[in-house]
Amino acid sequence: MKNKIKKAPLHNSSLENIRHSLAHLLASAVLKIFPKAKLGIGPVIESGFYYDFLLPRPISDNELAKIEELMRQEIKQDLEFRGKSVTANNAKKTFKDQPFKLDLIKEFSKEKKNLTLYQSGNFIDLCRGGHVSNTKEINPEAFKLIKIAGAYWRGDEKNPQLTRIYGAAFENKNELDEYVARMKKAEESDHRKLGEELDLFMMDEDIGRGLPLWLPNGFTVRKILEDYMFELERAQNYKHVFTPHIAKEAIYKKSGHLSHYKDDMYSPLIIDDEKYYLKPMNCPHHHVIYRRSKKSYRELPLRLAEFGTVYRYERSGVLSGLMRTRNFTQNDAHIYLTPNHLETELTKILEMHKNVYTEFEMENYWYRLSLPDFKKKEKFGDIKNKKMWAAGEKALRGALANNGLDFVEGLGEASFYGPKIDIQVKNLYGREETIATVQVDFYSAGKFDLNYVDASGKEVPVVIIHRAILGSFDRFFAFLLENTGGRLPFWLSPVQVKILAVNDKVLEYAKEIEEYLLEKNIRVGLDLRNETVGKKIREGELQKIPYLFVIGEKEVVAKKIAVRERGKGDLGLKTIEEFFELSKI
Repeated sequence: MKNKIKKAPLHNSSLENIRHSLAHLLASAVLKIFPKAKLGIGPVIESGFYYDFLLPRPISDNELAKIEELMRQEIKQDLEFRGKSVTANNAKKTFKDQPFKLDLIKEFSKEKKNLTLYQSGNFIDLCRGGHVSNTKEINPEAFKLIKIAGAYWRGDEKNPQLTRIYGAAFENKNELDEYVARMKKAEESDHRKLGEELDLFMMDEDIGRGLPLWLPNGFTVRKILEDYMFELERAQNYKHVFTPHIAKEAIYKKSGHLSHYKDDMYSPLIIDDEKYYLKPMNCPHHHVIYRRSKKSYRELPLRLAEFGTVYRYERSGVLSGLMRTRNFTQNDAHIYLTPNHLETELTKILEMHKNVYTEFEMENYWYRLSLPDFKKKEKFGDIKNKKMWAAGEKALRGALANNGLDFVEGLGEASFYGPKIDIQVKNLYGREETIATVQVDFYSAGKFDLNYVDASGKEVPVVIIHRAILGSFDRFFAFLLENTGGRLPFWLSPVQVKILAVNDKVLEYAKEIEEYLLEKNIRVGLDLRNETVGKKIREGELQKIPYLFVIGEKEVVAKKIAVRERGKGDLGLKTIEEFFELSKI
Protein backbone atom coordinates (compact mmCIF):
# COMPACT_ATOMS: atom_id res chain seq x y z
CA MET A 1 0.00 0.00 0.00
CA LYS A 2 1.31 3.42 -0.95
CA ASN A 3 2.03 5.99 1.74
CA LYS A 4 -0.62 8.66 1.92
CA ILE A 5 0.48 12.20 1.10
CA LYS A 6 -0.73 14.76 3.59
CA LYS A 7 -0.92 18.50 3.37
CA ALA A 8 0.95 20.52 5.99
CA PRO A 9 -1.68 21.82 8.43
CA LEU A 10 -2.74 25.44 8.15
CA HIS A 11 -1.77 26.36 11.72
CA ASN A 12 1.94 25.81 10.86
CA SER A 13 2.37 29.31 9.47
CA SER A 14 4.29 30.57 12.52
CA LEU A 15 7.58 32.41 12.17
CA GLU A 16 9.44 29.20 13.01
CA ASN A 17 7.65 27.39 10.20
CA ILE A 18 8.41 30.25 7.80
CA ARG A 19 12.09 29.98 8.67
CA HIS A 20 12.05 26.20 8.31
CA SER A 21 10.40 26.47 4.93
CA LEU A 22 12.98 29.01 3.78
CA ALA A 23 15.74 26.54 4.64
CA HIS A 24 14.14 24.09 2.17
CA LEU A 25 13.88 26.81 -0.47
CA LEU A 26 17.54 27.66 0.09
CA ALA A 27 18.56 24.06 -0.53
CA SER A 28 16.38 23.91 -3.64
CA ALA A 29 17.97 27.11 -4.99
CA VAL A 30 21.52 25.87 -4.35
CA LEU A 31 20.77 22.61 -6.19
CA LYS A 32 19.73 24.63 -9.25
CA ILE A 33 23.20 26.20 -9.30
CA PHE A 34 25.08 23.09 -8.15
CA PRO A 35 23.01 20.01 -9.16
CA LYS A 36 25.58 17.64 -7.62
CA ALA A 37 25.76 19.42 -4.26
CA LYS A 38 25.51 17.16 -1.22
CA LEU A 39 22.95 18.23 1.37
CA GLY A 40 23.58 18.39 5.11
CA ILE A 41 20.98 19.78 7.52
CA GLY A 42 18.89 22.95 7.49
CA PRO A 43 17.52 23.85 10.93
CA VAL A 44 15.79 26.92 12.30
CA ILE A 45 17.92 29.18 14.51
CA GLU A 46 17.06 32.18 16.68
CA SER A 47 17.04 34.82 13.92
CA GLY A 48 16.43 32.65 10.89
CA PHE A 49 17.87 29.46 9.42
CA TYR A 50 20.89 27.89 7.78
CA TYR A 51 21.68 24.96 5.49
CA ASP A 52 24.92 22.98 5.12
CA PHE A 53 26.23 21.89 1.72
CA LEU A 54 29.20 20.07 0.26
CA LEU A 55 29.77 22.10 -2.92
CA PRO A 56 32.04 21.46 -5.92
CA ARG A 57 33.71 24.84 -5.36
CA PRO A 58 33.80 27.63 -2.77
CA ILE A 59 31.19 30.37 -3.12
CA SER A 60 31.46 34.02 -2.18
CA ASP A 61 29.11 36.42 -0.40
CA ASN A 62 28.53 38.08 -3.79
CA GLU A 63 26.69 34.94 -4.98
CA LEU A 64 24.11 35.09 -2.20
CA ALA A 65 22.00 37.62 -4.11
CA LYS A 66 21.58 35.14 -6.98
CA ILE A 67 20.51 32.38 -4.57
CA GLU A 68 18.06 34.77 -2.89
CA GLU A 69 16.50 35.60 -6.25
CA LEU A 70 16.00 31.90 -7.04
CA MET A 71 14.30 31.49 -3.64
CA ARG A 72 11.97 34.42 -4.34
CA GLN A 73 11.06 32.92 -7.71
CA GLU A 74 9.97 29.74 -5.93
CA ILE A 75 7.97 31.72 -3.36
CA LYS A 76 6.04 33.41 -6.18
CA GLN A 77 5.05 29.99 -7.57
CA ASP A 78 2.74 29.38 -4.56
CA LEU A 79 4.34 26.01 -3.90
CA GLU A 80 2.70 23.70 -1.39
CA PHE A 81 4.65 21.83 1.28
CA ARG A 82 3.48 18.22 1.35
CA GLY A 83 4.74 15.54 3.72
CA LYS A 84 4.60 11.78 3.63
CA SER A 85 5.70 8.98 5.93
CA VAL A 86 8.18 6.49 4.45
CA THR A 87 10.22 3.52 5.62
CA ALA A 88 13.97 3.83 6.08
CA ASN A 89 14.53 1.71 2.98
CA ASN A 90 12.37 4.02 0.86
CA ALA A 91 14.19 7.05 2.26
CA LYS A 92 17.52 5.47 1.33
CA LYS A 93 16.35 5.05 -2.26
CA THR A 94 15.24 8.69 -2.42
CA PHE A 95 18.60 9.93 -1.14
CA LYS A 96 20.87 7.29 -2.66
CA ASP A 97 23.22 10.01 -3.94
CA GLN A 98 23.18 12.05 -0.72
CA PRO A 99 25.71 10.57 1.76
CA PHE A 100 24.88 12.94 4.63
CA LYS A 101 21.17 12.19 4.35
CA LEU A 102 22.00 8.46 4.35
CA ASP A 103 24.02 9.02 7.52
CA LEU A 104 20.97 10.65 9.14
CA ILE A 105 18.64 7.90 7.93
CA LYS A 106 20.92 5.30 9.49
CA GLU A 107 20.74 7.15 12.81
CA PHE A 108 16.98 7.83 12.71
CA SER A 109 16.14 4.28 11.67
CA LYS A 110 17.43 3.03 15.04
CA GLU A 111 14.23 4.46 16.52
CA LYS A 112 12.37 1.90 14.38
CA LYS A 113 9.87 4.48 13.24
CA ASN A 114 8.90 5.62 9.80
CA LEU A 115 10.62 8.76 8.53
CA THR A 116 8.97 11.79 6.94
CA LEU A 117 9.82 13.50 3.67
CA TYR A 118 8.58 16.94 2.71
CA GLN A 119 8.28 18.15 -0.85
CA SER A 120 7.97 21.67 -2.25
CA GLY A 121 8.05 21.93 -6.03
CA ASN A 122 10.66 19.44 -7.22
CA PHE A 123 12.66 19.54 -4.00
CA ILE A 124 12.37 16.74 -1.43
CA ASP A 125 14.02 16.76 1.98
CA LEU A 126 14.25 14.44 4.96
CA CYS A 127 12.43 16.38 7.66
CA ARG A 128 10.23 16.02 10.72
CA GLY A 129 8.00 18.84 9.61
CA GLY A 130 6.95 22.27 10.71
CA HIS A 131 6.43 24.30 7.52
CA VAL A 132 4.03 26.74 5.96
CA SER A 133 1.28 25.14 3.91
CA ASN A 134 2.08 27.26 0.87
CA THR A 135 4.91 29.61 -0.05
CA LYS A 136 2.39 32.45 -0.44
CA GLU A 137 2.48 32.63 3.38
CA ILE A 138 6.13 33.78 3.16
CA ASN A 139 6.86 37.48 2.70
CA PRO A 140 9.55 37.50 -0.02
CA GLU A 141 10.89 40.85 1.26
CA ALA A 142 11.29 39.67 4.87
CA PHE A 143 14.28 37.34 4.49
CA LYS A 144 17.91 37.77 3.53
CA LEU A 145 20.91 35.48 3.15
CA ILE A 146 23.50 37.07 5.40
CA LYS A 147 26.73 35.10 5.48
CA ILE A 148 28.74 32.02 4.55
CA ALA A 149 30.73 29.98 7.04
CA GLY A 150 32.46 26.62 7.28
CA ALA A 151 31.13 23.77 9.42
CA TYR A 152 32.26 20.18 9.83
CA TRP A 153 29.60 17.53 9.33
CA ARG A 154 28.21 16.73 12.80
CA GLY A 155 30.74 19.19 14.25
CA ASP A 156 33.55 16.65 13.99
CA GLU A 157 36.87 17.73 12.47
CA LYS A 158 37.37 14.20 11.15
CA ASN A 159 34.36 14.67 8.88
CA PRO A 160 34.16 16.73 5.68
CA GLN A 161 33.97 20.50 6.01
CA LEU A 162 30.74 21.85 4.57
CA THR A 163 29.65 25.29 3.40
CA ARG A 164 27.04 26.77 5.72
CA ILE A 165 24.77 29.49 4.35
CA TYR A 166 22.95 31.56 6.97
CA GLY A 167 19.70 33.39 6.41
CA ALA A 168 17.73 35.86 8.52
CA ALA A 169 13.93 35.78 8.33
CA PHE A 170 11.10 37.71 9.98
CA GLU A 171 7.41 38.29 9.49
CA ASN A 172 7.83 41.68 7.80
CA LYS A 173 10.47 43.82 6.10
CA ASN A 174 10.71 46.35 8.93
CA GLU A 175 11.75 43.64 11.41
CA LEU A 176 14.31 42.35 8.91
CA ASP A 177 15.73 45.84 8.30
CA GLU A 178 16.04 46.44 12.04
CA TYR A 179 17.83 43.13 12.46
CA VAL A 180 20.24 43.81 9.58
CA ALA A 181 21.05 47.27 11.01
CA ARG A 182 21.60 45.73 14.45
CA MET A 183 23.90 43.09 13.00
CA LYS A 184 25.88 45.71 11.07
CA LYS A 185 26.43 47.63 14.30
CA ALA A 186 27.35 44.36 16.04
CA GLU A 187 29.93 43.55 13.38
CA GLU A 188 31.55 46.95 13.91
CA SER A 189 31.86 46.18 17.64
CA ASP A 190 32.81 42.51 17.22
CA HIS A 191 35.81 41.90 19.47
CA ARG A 192 37.50 39.87 16.73
CA LYS A 193 37.43 42.85 14.38
CA LEU A 194 38.45 45.28 17.12
CA GLY A 195 41.20 42.94 18.29
CA GLU A 196 42.79 43.10 14.84
CA GLU A 197 42.24 46.83 14.27
CA LEU A 198 43.58 47.83 17.69
CA ASP A 199 46.49 45.35 17.71
CA LEU A 200 45.22 43.57 20.81
CA PHE A 201 45.42 39.86 19.94
CA MET A 202 45.76 37.57 16.97
CA MET A 203 45.25 33.97 15.90
CA ASP A 204 47.63 32.07 13.65
CA GLU A 205 47.22 28.67 12.00
CA ASP A 206 50.88 27.85 12.71
CA ILE A 207 50.14 28.13 16.44
CA GLY A 208 46.75 26.41 16.22
CA ARG A 209 43.04 27.18 16.22
CA GLY A 210 41.59 28.63 19.38
CA LEU A 211 45.03 29.53 20.80
CA PRO A 212 45.21 33.35 21.00
CA LEU A 213 48.43 35.34 20.87
CA TRP A 214 48.24 38.46 23.04
CA LEU A 215 49.95 41.44 21.41
CA PRO A 216 51.60 44.25 23.47
CA ASN A 217 48.44 46.40 23.54
CA GLY A 218 46.24 43.47 24.54
CA PHE A 219 48.67 42.22 27.15
CA THR A 220 48.75 45.70 28.70
CA VAL A 221 44.97 45.67 29.18
CA ARG A 222 45.00 42.09 30.42
CA LYS A 223 47.75 42.87 32.96
CA ILE A 224 45.74 45.84 34.26
CA LEU A 225 42.72 43.55 34.68
CA GLU A 226 44.83 41.01 36.56
CA ASP A 227 46.36 43.69 38.81
CA TYR A 228 42.91 45.10 39.51
CA MET A 229 41.56 41.70 40.57
CA PHE A 230 44.71 40.84 42.54
CA GLU A 231 44.38 43.97 44.68
CA LEU A 232 40.64 43.47 45.11
CA GLU A 233 41.06 39.84 46.16
CA ARG A 234 44.01 40.57 48.41
CA ALA A 235 41.91 43.19 50.24
CA GLN A 236 39.36 40.43 50.96
CA ASN A 237 42.02 38.05 52.32
CA TYR A 238 42.43 35.78 49.30
CA LYS A 239 45.72 33.87 49.17
CA HIS A 240 47.13 33.62 45.66
CA VAL A 241 48.82 30.48 44.36
CA PHE A 242 50.37 29.26 41.13
CA THR A 243 49.98 25.69 39.89
CA PRO A 244 51.35 23.57 36.99
CA HIS A 245 49.68 23.38 33.60
CA ILE A 246 49.72 19.57 33.62
CA ALA A 247 49.05 16.80 36.13
CA LYS A 248 48.91 13.04 36.29
CA GLU A 249 45.88 11.10 35.12
CA ALA A 250 45.05 9.90 38.65
CA ILE A 251 44.17 13.39 39.90
CA TYR A 252 41.54 13.85 37.17
CA LYS A 253 40.08 10.42 37.82
CA LYS A 254 39.73 11.38 41.45
CA SER A 255 38.22 14.81 40.65
CA GLY A 256 35.66 13.31 38.26
CA HIS A 257 36.88 15.28 35.25
CA LEU A 258 37.86 12.18 33.30
CA SER A 259 34.44 10.64 33.80
CA HIS A 260 32.46 13.84 33.14
CA TYR A 261 34.65 15.99 30.84
CA LYS A 262 37.02 13.64 29.02
CA ASP A 263 35.69 14.62 25.60
CA ASP A 264 36.57 18.24 26.37
CA MET A 265 40.11 17.43 27.53
CA TYR A 266 43.20 17.15 25.36
CA SER A 267 44.69 13.73 24.73
CA PRO A 268 47.21 12.67 27.39
CA LEU A 269 50.95 13.21 27.23
CA ILE A 270 53.10 10.18 28.01
CA ILE A 271 55.93 11.12 30.38
CA ASP A 272 58.06 8.43 32.05
CA ASP A 273 55.45 5.85 31.00
CA GLU A 274 52.69 7.75 32.84
CA LYS A 275 49.75 9.71 31.45
CA TYR A 276 49.64 13.44 32.09
CA TYR A 277 46.84 15.80 31.04
CA LEU A 278 46.75 19.51 30.33
CA LYS A 279 44.58 20.80 33.15
CA PRO A 280 40.97 21.59 32.16
CA MET A 281 40.30 23.22 35.56
CA ASN A 282 42.35 24.48 38.50
CA CYS A 283 40.26 22.87 41.25
CA PRO A 284 42.21 19.60 41.75
CA HIS A 285 45.49 21.50 42.15
CA HIS A 286 43.94 23.79 44.78
CA HIS A 287 42.45 20.83 46.65
CA VAL A 288 45.92 19.28 46.92
CA ILE A 289 47.23 22.56 48.37
CA TYR A 290 44.40 22.62 50.94
CA ARG A 291 45.11 18.99 51.87
CA ARG A 292 48.77 19.77 52.61
CA SER A 293 48.09 20.37 56.32
CA LYS A 294 45.34 19.77 58.86
CA LYS A 295 42.98 22.75 59.23
CA SER A 296 41.00 23.96 62.23
CA TYR A 297 37.57 25.55 61.89
CA ARG A 298 39.25 28.70 63.25
CA GLU A 299 41.35 28.94 60.04
CA LEU A 300 38.30 28.94 57.77
CA PRO A 301 37.22 30.30 55.40
CA LEU A 302 40.45 29.75 53.47
CA ARG A 303 40.35 31.53 50.10
CA LEU A 304 42.82 30.24 47.49
CA ALA A 305 42.96 32.25 44.26
CA GLU A 306 44.84 31.82 40.99
CA PHE A 307 45.01 33.37 37.58
CA GLY A 308 45.14 29.84 36.23
CA THR A 309 45.49 28.94 32.56
CA VAL A 310 43.44 25.90 31.53
CA TYR A 311 43.08 23.91 28.32
CA ARG A 312 39.90 22.50 26.81
CA TYR A 313 39.40 20.77 23.51
CA GLU A 314 36.65 22.90 22.02
CA ARG A 315 35.43 21.74 18.60
CA SER A 316 36.47 23.93 15.66
CA GLY A 317 32.88 24.82 14.86
CA VAL A 318 32.35 26.63 18.17
CA LEU A 319 35.68 28.50 18.36
CA SER A 320 35.07 32.24 18.30
CA GLY A 321 37.84 34.77 18.95
CA LEU A 322 38.38 35.14 22.70
CA MET A 323 34.80 34.11 23.51
CA ARG A 324 35.47 30.44 22.91
CA THR A 325 39.10 29.30 22.89
CA ARG A 326 41.13 26.19 23.60
CA ASN A 327 43.21 27.81 26.30
CA PHE A 328 42.21 30.63 28.61
CA THR A 329 43.09 32.06 31.99
CA GLN A 330 40.50 31.99 34.72
CA ASN A 331 40.06 34.53 37.49
CA ASP A 332 39.69 31.48 39.69
CA ALA A 333 39.26 30.93 43.41
CA HIS A 334 38.27 28.09 45.72
CA ILE A 335 36.99 28.88 49.17
CA TYR A 336 37.10 26.19 51.84
CA LEU A 337 34.65 26.80 54.67
CA THR A 338 32.25 25.36 57.23
CA PRO A 339 28.55 24.93 56.37
CA ASN A 340 27.52 27.80 58.68
CA HIS A 341 29.79 30.19 56.71
CA LEU A 342 28.26 29.26 53.35
CA GLU A 343 25.49 31.84 52.87
CA THR A 344 27.58 34.67 54.32
CA GLU A 345 30.49 33.90 51.98
CA LEU A 346 28.20 33.56 48.95
CA THR A 347 26.67 36.92 49.81
CA LYS A 348 30.13 38.55 49.86
CA ILE A 349 31.01 36.98 46.52
CA LEU A 350 27.86 38.25 44.82
CA GLU A 351 28.48 41.69 46.28
CA MET A 352 31.98 41.59 44.77
CA HIS A 353 30.47 40.62 41.41
CA LYS A 354 28.08 43.55 41.56
CA ASN A 355 30.81 46.04 42.47
CA VAL A 356 33.22 44.83 39.79
CA TYR A 357 30.61 44.87 37.04
CA THR A 358 29.56 48.38 38.06
CA GLU A 359 33.21 49.49 37.90
CA PHE A 360 33.47 48.16 34.35
CA GLU A 361 30.05 49.54 33.36
CA MET A 362 28.87 46.08 32.37
CA GLU A 363 25.14 46.04 31.66
CA ASN A 364 22.43 43.65 30.55
CA TYR A 365 23.59 40.66 32.55
CA TRP A 366 21.42 38.47 34.73
CA TYR A 367 21.71 35.67 37.26
CA ARG A 368 20.72 32.05 36.72
CA LEU A 369 20.30 29.69 39.64
CA SER A 370 21.48 26.43 38.07
CA LEU A 371 19.93 23.41 39.74
CA PRO A 372 20.18 19.62 39.30
CA ASP A 373 17.65 17.60 37.36
CA PHE A 374 17.75 14.26 39.13
CA LYS A 375 15.98 12.64 36.17
CA LYS A 376 19.26 13.03 34.24
CA LYS A 377 20.89 9.93 35.66
CA GLU A 378 24.04 10.21 33.53
CA LYS A 379 24.96 13.52 35.19
CA PHE A 380 23.26 13.44 38.60
CA GLY A 381 22.60 9.73 39.11
CA ASP A 382 25.39 9.15 41.65
CA ILE A 383 24.27 11.93 44.00
CA LYS A 384 23.56 10.32 47.36
CA ASN A 385 23.02 13.20 49.78
CA LYS A 386 20.21 15.23 48.24
CA LYS A 387 19.68 17.03 51.56
CA MET A 388 23.14 18.55 51.22
CA TRP A 389 22.32 19.75 47.69
CA ALA A 390 19.11 21.26 49.03
CA ALA A 391 21.16 23.09 51.69
CA GLY A 392 23.44 24.46 48.95
CA GLU A 393 20.46 25.62 46.92
CA LYS A 394 19.01 27.32 50.02
CA ALA A 395 22.30 29.15 50.66
CA LEU A 396 22.51 30.31 47.04
CA ARG A 397 18.93 31.58 47.14
CA GLY A 398 19.70 33.35 50.41
CA ALA A 399 22.77 35.07 48.94
CA LEU A 400 20.77 36.24 45.92
CA ALA A 401 18.07 37.60 48.25
CA ASN A 402 20.64 39.28 50.52
CA ASN A 403 21.95 41.22 47.51
CA GLY A 404 18.46 42.01 46.22
CA LEU A 405 19.10 40.19 42.94
CA ASP A 406 16.47 38.83 40.59
CA PHE A 407 17.26 35.53 38.92
CA VAL A 408 15.95 32.80 36.67
CA GLU A 409 16.20 29.08 37.37
CA GLY A 410 17.97 26.59 35.13
CA LEU A 411 16.91 23.01 35.86
CA GLY A 412 19.63 20.55 34.91
CA GLU A 413 22.28 23.29 34.56
CA ALA A 414 24.03 22.50 37.88
CA SER A 415 27.57 21.17 37.90
CA PHE A 416 28.05 17.48 38.63
CA TYR A 417 29.40 18.46 42.07
CA GLY A 418 26.83 21.00 43.22
CA PRO A 419 24.30 23.76 42.44
CA LYS A 420 25.58 27.13 41.23
CA ILE A 421 24.81 30.68 40.18
CA ASP A 422 25.76 31.56 36.60
CA ILE A 423 26.06 35.17 35.46
CA GLN A 424 24.58 35.25 31.97
CA VAL A 425 24.90 37.78 29.17
CA LYS A 426 23.90 38.01 25.53
CA ASN A 427 26.65 38.69 23.07
CA LEU A 428 26.31 41.16 20.20
CA TYR A 429 24.59 38.54 18.05
CA GLY A 430 21.99 37.64 20.67
CA ARG A 431 23.52 34.35 21.81
CA GLU A 432 23.45 33.65 25.53
CA GLU A 433 26.83 33.12 27.20
CA THR A 434 27.99 32.44 30.76
CA ILE A 435 30.46 35.12 31.78
CA ALA A 436 31.12 34.03 35.39
CA THR A 437 30.00 31.46 37.92
CA VAL A 438 29.69 30.71 41.65
CA GLN A 439 29.44 26.99 42.48
CA VAL A 440 28.82 25.11 45.71
CA ASP A 441 30.76 21.82 45.89
CA PHE A 442 29.79 18.92 48.15
CA TYR A 443 31.56 16.33 45.98
CA SER A 444 35.28 17.06 46.21
CA ALA A 445 35.75 16.89 50.00
CA GLY A 446 35.08 13.15 50.04
CA LYS A 447 37.10 12.49 46.90
CA PHE A 448 40.18 14.38 48.11
CA ASP A 449 39.84 13.82 51.86
CA LEU A 450 39.37 17.55 52.49
CA ASN A 451 38.43 18.00 56.13
CA TYR A 452 38.74 20.40 59.03
CA VAL A 453 38.68 19.90 62.79
CA ASP A 454 35.46 21.30 64.27
CA ALA A 455 34.93 22.80 67.75
CA SER A 456 34.45 19.33 69.26
CA GLY A 457 37.77 18.11 67.86
CA LYS A 458 36.13 15.93 65.20
CA GLU A 459 37.30 15.86 61.57
CA VAL A 460 34.42 16.75 59.24
CA PRO A 461 34.23 17.41 55.45
CA VAL A 462 34.81 20.97 54.33
CA VAL A 463 32.39 22.77 51.98
CA ILE A 464 33.94 24.34 48.86
CA ILE A 465 32.88 27.32 46.77
CA HIS A 466 34.26 27.57 43.22
CA ARG A 467 34.21 31.22 42.21
CA ALA A 468 35.32 33.21 39.14
CA ILE A 469 34.42 36.92 39.26
CA LEU A 470 35.56 37.79 35.74
CA GLY A 471 35.13 34.21 34.57
CA SER A 472 38.10 34.01 32.23
CA PHE A 473 40.15 37.12 31.54
CA ASP A 474 39.92 36.25 27.83
CA ARG A 475 36.14 36.14 27.58
CA PHE A 476 35.64 39.09 29.93
CA PHE A 477 38.07 41.11 27.80
CA ALA A 478 36.02 40.22 24.71
CA PHE A 479 32.76 41.35 26.34
CA LEU A 480 34.45 44.51 27.57
CA LEU A 481 35.66 45.32 24.07
CA GLU A 482 32.21 44.77 22.59
CA ASN A 483 30.45 46.70 25.36
CA THR A 484 32.68 49.71 24.78
CA GLY A 485 33.12 49.33 21.02
CA GLY A 486 36.86 49.35 21.74
CA ARG A 487 36.65 52.74 23.48
CA LEU A 488 38.14 51.50 26.73
CA PRO A 489 38.08 53.84 29.73
CA PHE A 490 41.22 55.92 30.23
CA TRP A 491 42.57 53.73 33.06
CA LEU A 492 42.32 50.60 30.90
CA SER A 493 43.49 51.97 27.54
CA PRO A 494 46.77 50.41 26.39
CA VAL A 495 47.88 53.81 25.03
CA GLN A 496 46.34 56.65 27.03
CA VAL A 497 47.97 59.57 25.22
CA LYS A 498 49.58 59.72 21.81
CA ILE A 499 51.87 62.59 20.88
CA LEU A 500 51.73 63.58 17.21
CA ALA A 501 54.85 65.48 16.14
CA VAL A 502 54.26 67.74 13.10
CA ASN A 503 57.89 67.76 11.92
CA ASP A 504 61.47 67.12 13.00
CA LYS A 505 61.83 70.64 14.41
CA VAL A 506 59.52 69.81 17.31
CA LEU A 507 61.06 66.46 18.29
CA GLU A 508 62.92 67.79 21.31
CA TYR A 509 59.77 69.33 22.82
CA ALA A 510 57.67 66.25 21.91
CA LYS A 511 60.14 63.99 23.73
CA GLU A 512 60.12 66.36 26.71
CA ILE A 513 56.32 65.98 26.94
CA GLU A 514 56.68 62.21 26.56
CA GLU A 515 59.14 62.01 29.46
CA TYR A 516 56.87 64.13 31.64
CA LEU A 517 53.91 61.83 30.96
CA LEU A 518 55.99 58.72 31.63
CA GLU A 519 56.99 60.19 35.00
CA LYS A 520 53.28 60.54 35.75
CA ASN A 521 52.77 56.84 34.88
CA ILE A 522 50.80 57.66 31.77
CA ARG A 523 51.02 55.08 28.98
CA VAL A 524 52.16 57.23 26.07
CA GLY A 525 52.97 56.73 22.40
CA LEU A 526 55.04 59.06 20.23
CA ASP A 527 54.31 59.30 16.50
CA LEU A 528 57.41 60.64 14.71
CA ARG A 529 56.52 59.40 11.22
CA ASN A 530 56.87 61.65 8.23
CA GLU A 531 53.12 61.79 7.59
CA THR A 532 50.58 64.61 7.50
CA VAL A 533 49.01 65.72 10.77
CA GLY A 534 45.58 64.91 9.38
CA LYS A 535 46.56 61.32 8.68
CA LYS A 536 48.10 60.93 12.13
CA ILE A 537 44.95 62.29 13.77
CA ARG A 538 42.69 59.99 11.75
CA GLU A 539 44.78 56.96 12.64
CA GLY A 540 44.88 57.97 16.31
CA GLU A 541 41.09 58.26 16.34
CA LEU A 542 40.70 54.87 14.65
CA GLN A 543 42.93 53.41 17.37
CA LYS A 544 40.43 54.87 19.88
CA ILE A 545 43.17 56.52 21.96
CA PRO A 546 41.64 58.71 24.71
CA TYR A 547 43.85 61.77 24.10
CA LEU A 548 45.93 62.98 21.16
CA PHE A 549 48.54 65.74 21.65
CA VAL A 550 49.39 67.61 18.46
CA ILE A 551 52.72 69.42 18.68
CA GLY A 552 53.83 71.85 15.99
CA GLU A 553 56.12 74.87 16.00
CA LYS A 554 53.36 77.09 17.43
CA GLU A 555 52.98 74.75 20.42
CA VAL A 556 56.75 74.71 20.99
CA VAL A 557 56.90 78.52 21.14
CA ALA A 558 53.89 78.70 23.50
CA LYS A 559 55.13 75.74 25.59
CA LYS A 560 51.66 74.20 25.16
CA ILE A 561 50.00 71.26 23.45
CA ALA A 562 46.98 71.04 21.14
CA VAL A 563 44.69 68.53 22.88
CA ARG A 564 42.15 66.31 21.17
CA GLU A 565 39.85 64.13 23.30
CA ARG A 566 38.23 60.94 22.03
CA GLY A 567 34.60 61.63 21.17
CA LYS A 568 34.90 65.40 21.74
CA GLY A 569 37.53 66.52 19.25
CA ASP A 570 39.72 69.63 19.57
CA LEU A 571 39.96 71.07 23.11
CA GLY A 572 42.38 73.82 22.11
CA LEU A 573 45.84 74.75 23.33
CA LYS A 574 46.67 73.77 26.90
CA THR A 575 49.71 73.67 29.11
CA ILE A 576 50.49 70.21 30.36
CA GLU A 577 49.33 71.29 33.84
CA GLU A 578 46.05 72.60 32.41
CA PHE A 579 45.56 69.26 30.66
CA PHE A 580 45.91 67.32 33.91
CA GLU A 581 43.50 69.69 35.66
CA LEU A 582 40.99 69.48 32.79
CA SER A 583 41.13 65.69 32.40
CA LYS A 584 41.27 65.00 36.16
CA ILE A 585 43.75 62.22 35.54
